[in-house]
Order: sequence, then structure tokens, then C-alpha cells
Amino acid sequence: MTGGALTSPAISWGAVEVPTVLDHILLGSSDLDEGIAFVKKHTGVTAAFGGVHPGRGSRNALLSLGEKHYLEIIAPDPAQPGSPDHYDLRKLTAPRLVGWAAHPGDLNLFAARLRNANLAFDGPTPGSRKRPDGLLLQWKSLNLHDDQAGLLPFFIEWSTGTVHPSADAPPGCKILRFELSTPANAALQRICTFLDLDVRITHGEEPQLLARIAGPDGRFMTLAS
Repeated sequence: MTGGALTSPAISWGAVEVPTVLDHILLGSSDLDEGIAFVKKHTGVTAAFGGVHPGRGSRNALLSLGEKHYLEIIAPDPAQPGSPDHYDLRKLTAPRLVGWAAHPGDLNLFAARLRNANLAFDGPTPGSRKRPDGLLLQWKSLNLHDDQAGLLPFFIEWSTGTVHPSADAPPGCKILRFELSTPANAALQRICTFLDLDVRITHGEEPQLLARIAGPDGRFMTLAS
């Protein structure tokens, strides 16, 4: 995917359309402060530092996009220079969408369904992150081996008792639209239907994630991968 972060409504958007399974979208940046500044410039909202991902080489900042939806700004953690860089964050020249997460419900049941369909995946894998206030967030995640050039999400189930990040991340923004674009839209639609992903899929020249976010003062931020 060769897109980037768009700051004007260059795409013709219709009514609000957000997948019910959408948990969060990931905006990658080579530097966390730069990613936070980018989002503030175009929405007026400052994302709050979330924490680090031990052993994964990244750290993040968050802002709420409405109930059960949030934006994660993810960037390399300077304190983990030798760790893996799953999204090639260090190579980014500007903030851009690098992925999304969906919540399918019980992740163990979802994994069994994938296994019965002979779909290869990793997980469910436990994960955790300690917030600056010391609160520990815990979850399980599952990653498909074939994510269709980054268009398919990873899947997440938050642990019982864990506060969903959208509940106390900085408010004010709302996600209005999230969709996938690809030349193989019919094939991707079949996969998403099987995975119960109620996401809009359009035909495009290249695989791309697209999102539109409204800020509290009437500004809009259109993001692409």
C-alpha cells in the first residue's frame, strides 16, 4: 500500500458507516510526538500517551473515536531499538494508517472456527500494557497468516475487568467512515463475509485502508494507508 495521511476530504464520503466489529484503527508514525502533533493539527484534539509494548518495539498514544472505537497512534519505542518493527514504523515518512483491529467476541470460539476452515493464524496470544497511571490493560489477540496485503484486521478480545481504551481516552473526535479499497473487491468481500466483518469494501487501484474522522470544531481528517 502506497497511500498516506490525507488532510482534506479528497474522497467522496456518504453517510456515517462504521463496522460494528471495529475496535480501533492504527495510525503509524516514525515518531510518537510527530504523530500526536499531526492528529492535533487536523482535529484539535491531543492524544494521551498510552504506554509501551514490551518486546514489540513500540509505544502508543490514544484518543477516543466514540463508544468502543478509538485511534491508536503507534510509533517505535526508542527504549527498544533492537525489537521487531511489525509495521515498518521506522521507515514511515509521514503518518499513515497501518492496520485495524476487530472484536469478534469470544476469541477462542473464533479461533476454533478458523481452525475448522483450515485458515492459518497465530493466537490467541495474551497481551498487556501498563498505563502511565499504573493501570494494567490486558487482552488476547489473533493474527491471520494471510491478511490480504494488510486489509484484514487482527482480532482482539479485551480481558474481563479491563476498561476499554475508548472510555477514558481524550474525547471529542468521532469516526464517521471506515472502508477497504482493493482491485480484488469481490474476493475480499467473500473473505470478510466469512469472518463476519461488516466493513464496506470498494473497488480501487491498490489495496488501501480509508477512514474519516470528525474533530470537535468541525474539522475533518481523512486518513489512508
